[in-house]
Amino acid sequence: MSVHLVNPSDNSFGTAVITPRWLFVLAAATPRVVGDPILVDESLEQIVPESIHPGDIVGISVHTGNALRGYAVGRMARERGAWVVYGGIHATLYPEEALEVGQGHAVVKGDGDVAWGRCVNDFLAGTPKRIYEGGRIEGSEFLAARWDLMQPDKYMWASVQTIRGCPKHCSFCSVWRTDGQKPRQRRFQSVIDEIVDLRRIGFRYIALADDNFYPVTLTDLRLAREQNNLAKLEELTAIRAERYQLMEELAKLPKDMVFYTQITMEAGEDGEYLDAMRRANIKGALVGVEAVTPEGLKAVFKDWNYSGEALATQLQTFKKHGVHVLGSFIFGLPTDTPATFDATVEMALKAGVTFAQFVMMTPFPGTVDFARWEKEQDAHPTLVGDVPITRYWLIPIEVRPKMFTPHPSMSSDEIRERTQKVWDRFYNWSAIWQRSACTPNLRARVAFMFLSKLYRQMYAGTGISTDSARRKKSKSWARWTARQCKKLFHANPMPELQSPVWDLAFSPPGRLPAFLNNALPVDRSPFSVLPEG
Repeated sequence: MSVHLVNPSDNSFGTAVITPRWLFVLAAATPRVVGDPILVDESLEQIVPESIHPGDIVGISVHTGNALRGYAVGRMARERGAWVVYGGIHATLYPEEALEVGQGHAVVKGDGDVAWGRCVNDFLAGTPKRIYEGGRIEGSEFLAARWDLMQPDKYMWASVQTIRGCPKHCSFCSVWRTDGQKPRQRRFQSVIDEIVDLRRIGFRYIALADDNFYPVTLTDLRLAREQNNLAKLEELTAIRAERYQLMEELAKLPKDMVFYTQITMEAGEDGEYLDAMRRANIKGALVGVEAVTPEGLKAVFKDWNYSGEALATQLQTFKKHGVHVLGSFIFGLPTDTPATFDATVEMALKAGVTFAQFVMMTPFPGTVDFARWEKEQDAHPTLVGDVPITRYWLIPIEVRPKMFTPHPSMSSDEIRERTQKVWDRFYNWSAIWQRSACTPNLRARVAFMFLSKLYRQMYAGTGISTDSARRKKSKSWARWTARQCKKLFHANPMPELQSPVWDLAFSPPGRLPAFLNNALPVDRSPFSVLPEG
Protein backbone atom coordinates (compact mmCIF):
# COMPACT_ATOMS: atom_id res chain seq x y z
CA MET A 1 0.00 0.00 0.00
CA SER A 2 1.29 3.47 -0.94
CA VAL A 3 0.22 7.04 -0.21
CA HIS A 4 0.08 9.41 -3.20
CA LEU A 5 -0.18 13.20 -2.98
CA VAL A 6 -1.32 14.85 -6.21
CA ASN A 7 -1.19 18.49 -7.28
CA PRO A 8 -3.62 18.44 -10.24
CA SER A 9 -3.16 20.62 -13.31
CA ASP A 10 -4.45 20.80 -16.88
CA ASN A 11 -1.19 22.42 -17.99
CA SER A 12 2.06 20.45 -17.68
CA PHE A 13 5.27 22.23 -18.63
CA GLY A 14 7.95 19.75 -17.54
CA THR A 15 9.44 22.48 -15.34
CA ALA A 16 7.71 24.68 -12.76
CA VAL A 17 8.58 28.16 -11.56
CA ILE A 18 7.70 27.70 -7.86
CA THR A 19 7.36 24.58 -5.74
CA PRO A 20 3.77 23.73 -4.65
CA ARG A 21 4.60 23.95 -0.97
CA TRP A 22 1.54 22.10 0.33
CA LEU A 23 2.73 18.93 -1.43
CA PHE A 24 5.89 18.75 0.67
CA VAL A 25 4.25 19.87 3.93
CA LEU A 26 1.65 17.11 3.63
CA ALA A 27 4.48 14.69 2.85
CA ALA A 28 5.87 15.59 6.28
CA ALA A 29 2.43 14.98 7.82
CA THR A 30 2.16 11.48 6.34
CA PRO A 31 2.61 8.81 9.05
CA ARG A 32 6.01 7.14 8.75
CA VAL A 33 4.41 3.72 9.08
CA VAL A 34 3.35 3.91 5.40
CA GLY A 35 6.80 5.01 4.19
CA ASP A 36 7.55 8.05 2.04
CA PRO A 37 4.56 9.25 0.02
CA ILE A 38 4.67 9.36 -3.77
CA LEU A 39 4.45 13.00 -4.89
CA VAL A 40 2.89 13.93 -8.23
CA ASP A 41 2.98 17.54 -9.42
CA GLU A 42 0.96 17.69 -12.63
CA SER A 43 2.37 21.10 -13.50
CA LEU A 44 5.45 19.00 -14.38
CA GLU A 45 3.87 15.87 -15.85
CA GLN A 46 0.43 14.32 -15.43
CA ILE A 47 -0.15 11.29 -13.24
CA VAL A 48 0.27 7.78 -14.69
CA PRO A 49 -2.91 5.83 -13.85
CA GLU A 50 -0.98 2.54 -13.68
CA SER A 51 0.94 3.89 -10.67
CA ILE A 52 -2.25 3.68 -8.57
CA HIS A 53 -3.02 0.28 -7.03
CA PRO A 54 -5.94 -1.12 -5.00
CA GLY A 55 -5.74 -0.10 -1.36
CA ASP A 56 -3.53 2.96 -2.01
CA ILE A 57 -4.47 6.29 -0.43
CA VAL A 58 -4.57 9.25 -2.83
CA GLY A 59 -4.65 12.79 -1.42
CA ILE A 60 -5.62 15.51 -3.90
CA SER A 61 -5.56 19.26 -3.18
CA VAL A 62 -7.99 21.35 -5.19
CA HIS A 63 -8.54 25.07 -5.57
CA THR A 64 -11.27 26.41 -7.84
CA GLY A 65 -9.01 26.65 -10.89
CA ASN A 66 -7.97 22.99 -10.86
CA ALA A 67 -11.04 21.40 -9.26
CA LEU A 68 -12.32 19.79 -12.48
CA ARG A 69 -8.95 18.16 -13.18
CA GLY A 70 -8.63 17.15 -9.52
CA TYR A 71 -12.01 15.44 -9.59
CA ALA A 72 -11.03 13.56 -12.75
CA VAL A 73 -7.87 12.29 -11.04
CA GLY A 74 -9.91 11.25 -8.01
CA ARG A 75 -12.44 9.33 -10.06
CA MET A 76 -9.64 7.54 -11.90
CA ALA A 77 -7.96 6.61 -8.60
CA ARG A 78 -11.21 5.28 -7.15
CA GLU A 79 -11.87 3.20 -10.25
CA ARG A 80 -8.47 1.61 -9.69
CA GLY A 81 -9.44 0.65 -6.14
CA ALA A 82 -7.70 3.42 -4.19
CA TRP A 83 -9.00 5.45 -1.28
CA VAL A 84 -9.48 9.09 -2.36
CA VAL A 85 -9.15 12.08 -0.03
CA TYR A 86 -9.64 15.72 -1.06
CA GLY A 87 -8.31 18.85 0.61
CA GLY A 88 -7.49 22.44 -0.26
CA ILE A 89 -9.45 25.66 -0.26
CA HIS A 90 -12.10 24.48 -2.73
CA ALA A 91 -12.77 21.17 -0.97
CA THR A 92 -12.97 23.10 2.29
CA LEU A 93 -15.71 25.29 0.82
CA TYR A 94 -17.49 22.48 -1.07
CA PRO A 95 -16.83 19.19 0.75
CA GLU A 96 -20.00 17.49 -0.52
CA GLU A 97 -19.12 18.36 -4.11
CA ALA A 98 -15.71 16.73 -3.71
CA LEU A 99 -17.31 13.63 -2.27
CA GLU A 100 -19.98 13.41 -4.98
CA VAL A 101 -18.46 14.79 -8.18
CA GLY A 102 -14.92 13.71 -7.33
CA GLN A 103 -16.11 10.42 -5.81
CA GLY A 104 -13.95 10.99 -2.75
CA HIS A 105 -14.08 8.87 0.35
CA ALA A 106 -13.14 11.76 2.65
CA VAL A 107 -12.39 15.49 2.76
CA VAL A 108 -9.87 17.31 4.96
CA LYS A 109 -11.08 20.85 5.62
CA GLY A 110 -8.70 23.64 6.56
CA ASP A 111 -5.15 22.98 7.71
CA GLY A 112 -3.92 19.47 7.05
CA ASP A 113 -0.74 19.29 9.15
CA VAL A 114 -2.45 17.34 11.93
CA ALA A 115 -5.69 16.24 10.28
CA TRP A 116 -3.98 14.49 7.34
CA GLY A 117 -2.10 12.15 9.67
CA ARG A 118 -5.32 11.29 11.52
CA CYS A 119 -7.03 10.65 8.21
CA VAL A 120 -4.34 8.26 6.95
CA ASN A 121 -4.27 6.38 10.25
CA ASP A 122 -8.06 5.98 10.17
CA PHE A 123 -7.93 4.50 6.66
CA LEU A 124 -5.21 2.09 7.78
CA ALA A 125 -7.40 1.05 10.70
CA GLY A 126 -10.45 0.66 8.47
CA THR A 127 -12.38 3.40 10.30
CA PRO A 128 -12.34 6.42 7.94
CA LYS A 129 -14.59 9.45 8.43
CA ARG A 130 -16.18 11.50 5.66
CA ILE A 131 -15.04 14.89 6.99
CA TYR A 132 -11.88 15.83 8.89
CA GLU A 133 -11.83 19.31 10.44
CA GLY A 134 -8.30 20.70 10.23
CA GLY A 135 -9.33 24.21 11.28
CA ARG A 136 -6.71 26.92 11.82
CA ILE A 137 -4.03 25.32 13.93
CA GLU A 138 -1.39 27.08 16.01
CA GLY A 139 2.12 27.66 14.76
CA SER A 140 3.58 25.06 17.10
CA GLU A 141 1.65 22.39 15.18
CA PHE A 142 2.82 23.37 11.69
CA LEU A 143 5.30 21.06 10.01
CA ALA A 144 8.45 21.80 8.02
CA ALA A 145 8.30 20.65 4.40
CA ARG A 146 9.91 17.38 3.27
CA TRP A 147 12.23 18.98 0.72
CA ASP A 148 14.26 15.77 0.62
CA LEU A 149 11.42 14.31 -1.51
CA MET A 150 11.63 17.07 -4.11
CA GLN A 151 13.21 16.87 -7.56
CA PRO A 152 15.38 20.03 -7.34
CA ASP A 153 16.10 20.07 -11.06
CA LYS A 154 12.39 20.51 -11.85
CA TYR A 155 11.82 23.82 -10.04
CA MET A 156 13.35 27.27 -10.43
CA TRP A 157 12.18 28.74 -7.11
CA ALA A 158 11.43 27.13 -3.77
CA SER A 159 8.72 28.42 -1.42
CA VAL A 160 8.58 29.10 2.30
CA GLN A 161 5.75 30.75 4.21
CA THR A 162 6.28 33.12 7.12
CA ILE A 163 2.78 34.40 7.89
CA ARG A 164 -0.82 33.46 7.14
CA GLY A 165 -4.00 35.50 7.04
CA CYS A 166 -4.72 39.03 5.87
CA PRO A 167 -6.43 41.84 7.82
CA LYS A 168 -7.91 43.33 4.63
CA HIS A 169 -11.34 42.48 3.22
CA CYS A 170 -11.09 42.81 -0.57
CA SER A 171 -14.32 41.74 -2.25
CA PHE A 172 -12.61 39.49 -4.82
CA CYS A 173 -10.37 37.58 -2.37
CA SER A 174 -11.25 34.65 -0.10
CA VAL A 175 -8.05 34.61 1.97
CA TRP A 176 -9.42 36.77 4.79
CA ARG A 177 -12.40 34.42 5.09
CA THR A 178 -10.55 31.11 4.85
CA ASP A 179 -7.27 31.94 6.60
CA GLY A 180 -8.69 34.66 8.80
CA GLN A 181 -7.99 38.37 9.25
CA LYS A 182 -5.70 37.85 12.22
CA PRO A 183 -2.08 37.56 11.04
CA ARG A 184 -0.59 34.29 12.31
CA GLN A 185 3.18 34.19 12.20
CA ARG A 186 5.60 31.36 12.02
CA ARG A 187 8.54 31.66 14.39
CA PHE A 188 11.41 33.27 12.49
CA GLN A 189 13.92 30.63 13.63
CA SER A 190 11.91 27.91 11.90
CA VAL A 191 11.72 29.98 8.70
CA ILE A 192 15.49 30.52 8.61
CA ASP A 193 16.22 26.85 9.30
CA GLU A 194 14.07 25.82 6.35
CA ILE A 195 15.63 28.39 4.01
CA VAL A 196 19.09 27.14 4.98
CA ASP A 197 18.00 23.60 4.13
CA LEU A 198 16.89 24.79 0.69
CA ARG A 199 20.12 26.70 0.01
CA ARG A 200 22.10 23.60 0.92
CA ILE A 201 20.49 21.71 -1.98
CA GLY A 202 20.98 24.52 -4.48
CA PHE A 203 18.02 26.92 -4.21
CA ARG A 204 18.86 30.58 -3.93
CA TYR A 205 15.56 31.97 -5.25
CA ILE A 206 12.86 31.66 -2.58
CA ALA A 207 9.24 32.80 -2.73
CA LEU A 208 7.96 33.85 0.68
CA ALA A 209 4.49 32.52 -0.06
CA ASP A 210 2.58 34.75 2.35
CA ASP A 211 -0.94 36.10 2.17
CA ASN A 212 0.43 39.50 3.21
CA PHE A 213 4.07 40.06 4.23
CA TYR A 214 3.09 43.53 5.54
CA PRO A 215 0.41 42.64 8.11
CA VAL A 216 0.67 45.79 10.25
CA THR A 217 0.48 49.20 8.60
CA LEU A 218 1.46 52.58 10.01
CA THR A 219 -2.23 53.46 9.91
CA ASP A 220 -3.07 50.43 12.06
CA LEU A 221 -0.57 51.57 14.69
CA ARG A 222 -1.79 55.17 14.58
CA LEU A 223 -5.43 54.18 15.03
CA ALA A 224 -4.63 51.92 17.98
CA ARG A 225 -2.78 54.80 19.67
CA GLU A 226 -5.56 57.29 18.95
CA GLN A 227 -8.14 54.86 20.38
CA ASN A 228 -5.89 54.26 23.40
CA ASN A 229 -6.30 50.52 22.72
CA LEU A 230 -3.15 49.39 24.52
CA ALA A 231 -3.81 45.67 24.10
CA LYS A 232 -4.23 46.08 20.35
CA LEU A 233 -1.16 48.30 20.15
CA GLU A 234 0.93 45.70 22.00
CA GLU A 235 -0.29 42.95 19.66
CA LEU A 236 0.45 44.97 16.52
CA THR A 237 3.84 46.06 17.82
CA ALA A 238 4.77 42.46 18.57
CA ILE A 239 3.80 41.33 15.06
CA ARG A 240 5.83 44.15 13.54
CA ALA A 241 8.83 43.38 15.77
CA GLU A 242 8.77 39.76 14.64
CA ARG A 243 8.75 40.89 11.00
CA TYR A 244 11.88 42.96 11.60
CA GLN A 245 13.60 40.12 13.45
CA LEU A 246 12.90 37.80 10.51
CA MET A 247 14.30 40.32 8.03
CA GLU A 248 17.42 40.85 10.14
CA GLU A 249 18.10 37.12 10.01
CA LEU A 250 17.38 36.92 6.27
CA ALA A 251 20.02 39.61 5.77
CA LYS A 252 22.64 37.30 7.33
CA LEU A 253 22.10 34.53 4.77
CA PRO A 254 24.36 34.11 1.70
CA LYS A 255 24.26 37.28 -0.38
CA ASP A 256 23.41 35.43 -3.58
CA MET A 257 19.94 34.62 -2.21
CA VAL A 258 16.89 36.36 -3.67
CA PHE A 259 13.49 36.51 -1.98
CA TYR A 260 10.12 37.52 -3.36
CA THR A 261 6.81 37.98 -1.51
CA GLN A 262 3.35 39.57 -1.55
CA ILE A 263 2.34 42.81 0.18
CA THR A 264 -0.31 45.51 0.05
CA MET A 265 0.08 48.94 -1.49
CA GLU A 266 0.23 50.60 1.95
CA ALA A 267 3.78 49.29 2.42
CA GLY A 268 4.82 52.08 0.04
CA GLU A 269 4.14 54.55 2.85
CA ASP A 270 6.59 52.76 5.13
CA GLY A 271 10.10 53.52 3.91
CA GLU A 272 11.71 51.98 7.00
CA TYR A 273 9.97 48.67 6.34
CA LEU A 274 10.88 48.68 2.63
CA ASP A 275 14.51 49.40 3.54
CA ALA A 276 14.49 46.40 5.87
CA MET A 277 13.12 44.28 3.03
CA ARG A 278 15.92 45.45 0.74
CA ARG A 279 18.57 44.62 3.34
CA ALA A 280 16.97 41.17 3.68
CA ASN A 281 17.41 40.61 -0.09
CA ILE A 282 13.65 40.65 -0.64
CA LYS A 283 14.04 41.94 -4.16
CA GLY A 284 10.41 42.06 -5.21
CA ALA A 285 6.79 41.73 -4.19
CA LEU A 286 3.42 41.17 -5.77
CA VAL A 287 1.31 44.25 -5.02
CA GLY A 288 -2.43 44.19 -5.59
CA VAL A 289 -3.08 47.37 -7.56
CA GLU A 290 -6.36 45.97 -9.00
CA ALA A 291 -7.62 49.20 -10.62
CA VAL A 292 -6.21 52.60 -11.62
CA THR A 293 -9.36 54.63 -10.98
CA PRO A 294 -11.14 55.53 -7.71
CA GLU A 295 -14.38 54.02 -9.08
CA GLY A 296 -12.70 50.70 -9.84
CA LEU A 297 -11.11 50.51 -6.39
CA LYS A 298 -14.40 51.24 -4.70
CA ALA A 299 -16.02 48.42 -6.68
CA VAL A 300 -13.65 45.86 -5.11
CA PHE A 301 -13.76 47.29 -1.55
CA LYS A 302 -10.20 48.57 -1.93
CA ASP A 303 -10.71 52.31 -1.90
CA TRP A 304 -7.82 52.64 0.58
CA ASN A 305 -5.52 52.04 -2.41
CA TYR A 306 -4.10 54.90 -4.48
CA SER A 307 -5.23 55.87 -7.99
CA GLY A 308 -4.12 58.20 -10.75
CA GLU A 309 -0.85 60.10 -10.32
CA ALA A 310 -0.72 59.19 -6.64
CA LEU A 311 -0.71 55.53 -7.68
CA ALA A 312 2.24 56.03 -10.01
CA THR A 313 4.16 57.85 -7.28
CA GLN A 314 3.39 55.15 -4.72
CA LEU A 315 4.55 52.37 -7.04
CA GLN A 316 7.74 54.27 -7.84
CA THR A 317 8.41 54.50 -4.09
CA PHE A 318 8.84 50.73 -3.87
CA LYS A 319 11.49 50.83 -6.57
CA LYS A 320 13.33 53.74 -4.94
CA HIS A 321 13.69 51.62 -1.83
CA GLY A 322 14.98 48.65 -3.82
CA VAL A 323 11.80 46.53 -3.90
CA HIS A 324 10.59 45.69 -7.41
CA VAL A 325 6.85 45.38 -7.96
CA LEU A 326 4.81 42.72 -9.71
CA GLY A 327 1.63 44.71 -10.15
CA SER A 328 -1.65 42.82 -10.25
CA PHE A 329 -4.51 44.42 -12.23
CA ILE A 330 -8.12 43.29 -12.74
CA PHE A 331 -10.14 43.88 -15.92
CA GLY A 332 -13.89 43.48 -16.27
CA LEU A 333 -14.96 45.59 -13.29
CA PRO A 334 -18.38 47.25 -13.76
CA THR A 335 -16.68 50.66 -13.93
CA ASP A 336 -14.28 49.64 -16.73
CA THR A 337 -14.56 51.18 -20.20
CA PRO A 338 -12.50 50.55 -23.37
CA ALA A 339 -10.23 53.39 -22.27
CA THR A 340 -9.43 51.56 -19.00
CA PHE A 341 -7.16 49.05 -20.75
CA ASP A 342 -4.84 51.62 -22.32
CA ALA A 343 -4.85 53.70 -19.14
CA THR A 344 -3.85 50.66 -17.10
CA VAL A 345 -0.90 49.59 -19.24
CA GLU A 346 0.25 53.23 -19.53
CA MET A 347 0.16 53.48 -15.75
CA ALA A 348 2.09 50.23 -15.31
CA LEU A 349 4.79 51.40 -17.73
CA LYS A 350 4.95 54.92 -16.29
CA ALA A 351 5.18 53.68 -12.70
CA GLY A 352 8.12 51.45 -13.51
CA VAL A 353 6.39 48.22 -12.54
CA THR A 354 8.95 45.44 -13.12
CA PHE A 355 6.44 42.66 -13.74
CA ALA A 356 2.66 42.78 -14.13
CA GLN A 357 -0.29 40.46 -14.42
CA PHE A 358 -3.62 41.40 -15.99
CA VAL A 359 -6.49 39.12 -15.02
CA MET A 360 -10.14 39.07 -15.97
CA MET A 361 -12.64 39.53 -13.16
CA THR A 362 -13.56 36.11 -11.80
CA PRO A 363 -15.91 35.56 -8.85
CA PHE A 364 -14.17 33.01 -6.62
CA PRO A 365 -16.12 30.95 -4.07
CA GLY A 366 -15.79 32.28 -0.56
CA THR A 367 -15.60 35.91 -1.68
CA VAL A 368 -18.04 38.78 -1.30
CA ASP A 369 -18.24 39.09 -5.10
CA PHE A 370 -19.20 35.44 -5.48
CA ALA A 371 -21.90 35.58 -2.78
CA ARG A 372 -23.42 38.65 -4.43
CA TRP A 373 -23.33 37.04 -7.88
CA GLU A 374 -24.75 33.74 -6.62
CA LYS A 375 -27.65 35.58 -5.03
CA GLU A 376 -28.36 37.40 -8.30
CA GLN A 377 -28.30 34.09 -10.19
CA ASP A 378 -30.83 32.53 -7.82
CA ALA A 379 -33.50 34.71 -9.38
CA HIS A 380 -32.48 34.16 -13.02
CA PRO A 381 -30.19 31.11 -13.25
CA THR A 382 -27.92 30.67 -16.28
CA LEU A 383 -27.02 27.16 -17.43
CA VAL A 384 -24.17 25.94 -19.62
CA GLY A 385 -25.40 22.53 -20.65
CA ASP A 386 -26.88 21.30 -17.40
CA VAL A 387 -24.35 23.08 -15.14
CA PRO A 388 -25.32 26.35 -13.41
CA ILE A 389 -22.94 29.17 -14.29
CA THR A 390 -22.31 29.64 -10.55
CA ARG A 391 -20.53 26.26 -10.68
CA TYR A 392 -18.39 27.30 -13.63
CA TRP A 393 -15.41 25.22 -12.44
CA LEU A 394 -17.44 22.09 -13.30
CA ILE A 395 -17.90 23.21 -16.92
CA PRO A 396 -15.35 21.64 -19.34
CA ILE A 397 -12.70 24.19 -20.27
CA GLU A 398 -13.41 23.98 -24.00
CA VAL A 399 -16.99 25.26 -23.49
CA ARG A 400 -16.50 27.31 -20.35
CA PRO A 401 -17.37 31.01 -20.79
CA LYS A 402 -14.50 33.48 -20.64
CA MET A 403 -16.41 35.66 -18.19
CA PHE A 404 -19.24 34.73 -15.88
CA THR A 405 -20.77 38.04 -14.86
CA PRO A 406 -22.19 40.32 -17.58
CA HIS A 407 -20.52 43.69 -18.08
CA PRO A 408 -22.72 46.79 -18.49
CA SER A 409 -20.93 48.12 -21.60
CA MET A 410 -18.58 45.46 -23.07
CA SER A 411 -18.92 41.86 -24.23
CA SER A 412 -16.75 39.15 -22.70
CA ASP A 413 -15.00 38.69 -26.06
CA GLU A 414 -14.11 42.38 -26.17
CA ILE A 415 -12.74 42.27 -22.62
CA ARG A 416 -10.76 39.10 -23.42
CA GLU A 417 -9.25 40.58 -26.58
CA ARG A 418 -8.36 43.88 -24.91
CA THR A 419 -6.82 42.02 -21.95
CA GLN A 420 -4.60 39.99 -24.27
CA LYS A 421 -3.47 43.17 -26.06
CA VAL A 422 -2.42 44.65 -22.72
CA TRP A 423 -0.36 41.53 -21.95
CA ASP A 424 1.22 41.76 -25.41
CA ARG A 425 2.11 45.40 -25.03
CA PHE A 426 3.59 45.13 -21.54
CA TYR A 427 5.60 42.02 -22.44
CA ASN A 428 6.89 42.91 -25.90
CA TRP A 429 10.64 42.43 -26.29
CA SER A 430 11.43 46.15 -26.33
CA ALA A 431 9.56 46.86 -23.09
CA ILE A 432 11.10 43.84 -21.35
CA TRP A 433 14.60 44.85 -22.43
CA GLN A 434 14.14 48.33 -20.97
CA ARG A 435 12.92 46.90 -17.65
CA SER A 436 15.78 44.39 -17.55
CA ALA A 437 18.18 47.28 -16.91
CA CYS A 438 17.34 46.86 -13.23
CA THR A 439 19.52 43.72 -13.09
CA PRO A 440 23.20 43.80 -12.05
CA ASN A 441 24.86 42.00 -15.00
CA LEU A 442 24.29 40.52 -18.45
CA ARG A 443 23.53 37.01 -17.17
CA ALA A 444 20.86 38.40 -14.85
CA ARG A 445 19.49 40.52 -17.68
CA VAL A 446 19.12 37.46 -19.91
CA ALA A 447 17.42 35.61 -17.03
CA PHE A 448 15.04 38.55 -16.61
CA MET A 449 14.14 38.48 -20.30
CA PHE A 450 13.42 34.75 -20.29
CA LEU A 451 11.49 34.84 -17.03
CA SER A 452 9.33 37.70 -18.30
CA LYS A 453 8.43 35.76 -21.43
CA LEU A 454 7.84 32.59 -19.43
CA TYR A 455 5.54 34.41 -17.02
CA ARG A 456 3.60 35.86 -19.92
CA GLN A 457 3.27 32.48 -21.67
CA MET A 458 2.33 30.48 -18.58
CA TYR A 459 -0.22 32.89 -17.17
CA ALA A 460 -1.59 34.95 -20.05
CA GLY A 461 -1.12 32.28 -22.69
CA THR A 462 -2.92 29.47 -20.88
CA GLY A 463 -5.40 31.42 -18.77
CA ILE A 464 -9.12 31.89 -18.95
CA SER A 465 -8.80 34.95 -21.18
CA THR A 466 -7.18 32.87 -23.92
CA ASP A 467 -8.77 31.03 -26.85
CA SER A 468 -7.97 27.32 -27.28
CA ALA A 469 -5.64 27.73 -30.30
CA ARG A 470 -3.52 30.32 -28.54
CA ARG A 471 -3.49 28.20 -25.37
CA LYS A 472 -2.05 25.20 -27.23
CA LYS A 473 0.67 27.31 -28.86
CA SER A 474 1.51 28.95 -25.53
CA LYS A 475 1.97 25.58 -23.82
CA SER A 476 4.60 24.59 -26.38
CA TRP A 477 6.45 27.89 -26.06
CA ALA A 478 6.23 27.78 -22.26
CA ARG A 479 7.74 24.28 -22.10
CA TRP A 480 10.70 25.39 -24.24
CA THR A 481 11.19 28.66 -22.34
CA ALA A 482 10.94 26.90 -18.97
CA ARG A 483 13.81 24.59 -19.90
CA GLN A 484 16.02 27.57 -20.74
CA CYS A 485 15.02 29.47 -17.58
CA LYS A 486 15.79 26.51 -15.35
CA LYS A 487 19.44 26.67 -16.39
CA LEU A 488 19.64 30.37 -15.58
CA PHE A 489 18.28 29.91 -12.06
CA HIS A 490 20.50 26.99 -11.16
CA ALA A 491 22.80 27.51 -8.17
CA ASN A 492 25.58 25.35 -6.82
CA PRO A 493 24.55 23.51 -3.64
CA MET A 494 26.02 24.73 -0.34
CA PRO A 495 25.95 21.56 1.80
CA GLU A 496 28.33 23.17 4.30
CA LEU A 497 25.91 26.02 5.13
CA GLN A 498 24.86 25.94 8.78
CA SER A 499 21.81 27.33 10.57
CA PRO A 500 22.39 29.61 13.55
CA VAL A 501 22.07 27.97 16.95
CA TRP A 502 18.85 29.40 18.33
CA ASP A 503 18.18 30.02 22.01
CA LEU A 504 14.42 29.65 21.85
CA ALA A 505 14.06 30.35 25.55
CA PHE A 506 15.46 33.85 25.08
CA SER A 507 13.72 36.83 23.53
CA PRO A 508 15.71 40.06 23.17
CA PRO A 509 14.17 42.79 25.37
CA GLY A 510 11.79 44.97 23.45
CA ARG A 511 11.98 42.77 20.36
CA LEU A 512 9.77 39.72 20.77
CA PRO A 513 7.17 39.72 23.56
CA ALA A 514 6.79 36.38 25.31
CA PHE A 515 3.12 35.96 24.44
CA LEU A 516 4.07 35.82 20.74
CA ASN A 517 6.31 32.77 21.12
CA ASN A 518 3.47 30.24 21.05
CA ALA A 519 1.35 31.68 18.26
CA LEU A 520 3.28 31.48 15.03
CA PRO A 521 2.42 29.28 11.97
CA VAL A 522 4.07 27.99 8.75
CA ASP A 523 2.23 27.63 5.51
CA ARG A 524 -1.05 28.65 3.99
CA SER A 525 -3.40 25.71 4.31
CA PRO A 526 -1.06 22.89 3.37
CA PHE A 527 -3.84 21.22 1.44
CA SER A 528 -4.07 24.47 -0.48
CA VAL A 529 -2.20 26.23 -3.25
CA LEU A 530 -2.74 29.95 -3.85
CA PRO A 531 -5.19 32.55 -2.60
CA GLU A 532 -8.44 32.61 -4.54
CA GLY A 533 -8.08 36.21 -5.47
